[in-house]
Parts: sequence; structure tokens; C-alpha cells
Amino acid sequence: MEPFVQPGSIVRSIWGRGDTILLIFAGASAEFALNRSVDWLYFTGRLPADPLGRLFSTVTYARQIVFADQADAVAAIDRIAGIHKGVEKARGYSIPATAYLDVLFMLIAYSISAYELIERKLTPDEKAEVFAVFFRVGRRMALEGLPSTYDDYLQLRERHLRENMVYGEFSGDLYHRYRKSLGFVRYRLLLQAQVLLVPHHVRQLLRMPHLPLLYPIVQLYKVSRLMHLDKGIKSLLLPPQYRAQVFDLDSVS
Repeated sequence: MEPFVQPGSIVRSIWGRGDTILLIFAGASAEFALNRSVDWLYFTGRLPADPLGRLFSTVTYARQIVFADQADAVAAIDRIAGIHKGVEKARGYSIPATAYLDVLFMLIAYSISAYELIERKLTPDEKAEVFAVFFRVGRRMALEGLPSTYDDYLQLRERHLRENMVYGEFSGDLYHRYRKSLGFVRYRLLLQAQVLLVPHHVRQLLRMPHLPLLYPIVQLYKVSRLMHLDKGIKSLLLPPQYRAQVFDLDSVS
């Protein structure tokens, strides 16, 4: 079967390692808390009940699509669209079109920033390739207002950050739940990872420190991977209930 993303693609390299996916998760968790439409995530009760599990399921779905064949990827995308339509029907009105785009945009943005933090800088062509894969996801979901090129995406992404990110009534509650789920030490590590990953506007809204204290630790972690010590480090950093899931994310791209 024809793969949704071709073997050897930079997108498979990005989504084929648990550590880059964890960083994507870290960045996305900040934007989920600030999005004007976060009330939709509270509507079903799944996000406040298990914020880490709910966010982890989002990135896991994206990863499954990246490594699926064409037919299975399309089926997964349709399943995601169907779930959201069900939520809309239950609530009685539609999720804003911009909210769908915001999630798609953050997956593009953090795919790039996570890989660049832990691996290397991407070329312009590689960034465009990341965009192209998620553009196909958005097109299958029939999202309105999709940008047609990576440059158009960058402009629209900036506009969405300014217009759709706000520290609202759910923001503080969600971060409280992050801390409760992670514990103090892991929560502080999450915040430091976000400092390294999220855009300036998001850092401002969350009043994050400007000094990325985690950066030297990231460099040590990169060395630990060369020495095959990274699994032990991840075992210490990850909550026990998520360790097996994260280790399963590592695959050959």
C-alpha cells in the first residue's frame, strides 16, 4: 500500500522518536491552555480529568497518521473528524474553524521547533515538507482557510497567535492540573521545555521566564543518546503511567 508519508521523509524522522514527540507535546500543552476555544476541550470532561492523557492522545493520533498507509491514514483522519462532529452535535453548535486550524498549526510549528532543539536546524525545503504533510491532513478534514504554502502558513500562524491566544478562565486551571498530574519536579521541567519551544507571544501570556535554564540539560541529554543512556533518563523524567507508551514511540523512520 502507498504510505501517507514516504519512507525517508523528514516528517518520519521527527515523529519517529519519543523525545521529539514529548517536546511537541510540551509546546502544544502551552497553546492548548491559552486557546480561546479551550472550552470545547472542557465540554466532554476528558481534558480536565486527564490533561496529559488527552494531549498525549492528540499527538499519538498525529503520529499514527504519519506512519500509516494512505488508506489507514485517511480512515484515521475521518475518524478524528467524526469524533469532533459528535462533540459539536452534543453541544449544539460548531467548533470554530480557527480552532481546528490552531491545532493543525501547532503540530506543524512544534514538529519543527522540537526537532531543531534536539537534533539540528531544518532546511527550508524540510520545513515546507512538514507543512505539506499536515496540509493534506487539513484538506482531508475539509478545514476552512487552509494556507496553501509554508510562507502563507507562517503569516497566518502569527495572526492566529495574536488573535486566538489569551490567558482566560481555563488557563490557570489547566496548568494547575498539569502540576497535579506531573508532580513538582516534572512540572518545572515542562515549564522549562516550554520556554525553549513556544513563541514569544505565548511566553508573554504565560509570564514565562526569559532565561531557558533547561538548555544545558538538553545538551547533556543529546550526549546521553550517543552513549545509549537516554532511556534511563527518560524513565526518571516520565510519570510511570506513560513510560511504556513513550518508549513505544521510538521507531525506525
